[in-house]
Formats: sequence, structure tokens, C-alpha cells
Amino acid sequence: MLLQTKYFGQAECPEDHLLRFEKGLFGFEEEKEFFLLPFQGGGGSLLCFQSAATPQLAFVAMNPFSLKHDYAPVLTAEELRELGVERSEELCFYALCVVRSPVGESTVNLRCPIAVNEHTGRAMQVILEAGDYHMRHLLAEFGSGKGEGPC
Repeated sequence: MLLQTKYFGQAECPEDHLLRFEKGLFGFEEEKEFFLLPFQGGGGSLLCFQSAATPQLAFVAMNPFSLKHDYAPVLTAEELRELGVERSEELCFYALCVVRSPVGESTVNLRCPIAVNEHTGRAMQVILEAGDYHMRHLLAEFGSGKGEGPC
């Protein structure tokens, strides 16, 4: 499917890569379908959730494991059921970012990640109750070490 995007102009997005959010994203509940597109030069850790319906709606996201190697999101039993898995470790996680200048003042939301079942395309933004995660971690607080994690 040919898609007009906020950051990449026109992009060809295979329909089998479409992510479906049954409840939308927080504050954007009517937006149910997104594509996850990588930014060139981001090493696979800097990505964009691009709305399939609204060309100017896109969210910058990061692989949280690239920032914090011990990131350990745990979903509730109901969230796991909705995503079609038994354990949180079966999912991919992405943290939404607010990009600022200078970049070190940008923030990352580790408290409300997006969880994705890469096998079914089901996705959901969740609020983590466990862990010392906040909605506005300064990007500058993370070292330059490379974390390892799923996806």
C-alpha cells in the first residue's frame, strides 16, 4: 500500500506489516492502524509509528532496550490475553519520545510503552505498574551503551 507519511514522504508499506491497536493510542483512541517505520541512520533503534489513516500523525519511538538494557516491562494477564501471548517476553516493546533541541533534552516514556505481537500485528499502549519507569526520562540520562532486547 502506498502511504503518505509525515517524515518519509510517500512510502510503500506492505499491508502485512500493519499494526492494529484495538483501543488506539492514549489521546488518539480513534487511530487504530499504524505502520512502524525505521528512521535512516537510526540503527534500528529509532522508529516512527505512522498512522495509516492520517498522513500528518506520526510518533517517534525508540527500542527501550537500546537505552536501558535491564528494561523489564510486565503486562497484566488481561493485556497479555488481548495481545494473544502468555508472557511479556513474547512481545516487542517501543517507547514513545518527545524530540527536543538539543537532543539530550528529548524525553522517552518508559512507563507507557507500546507492546506489539509481531506474529499477529496486534498492538497496545500500556501503563506499567511495576518498575521504576517514568513518563519523561531525559535522553541524556542514558549512557551510550547498547542494550540488548527483543526486537
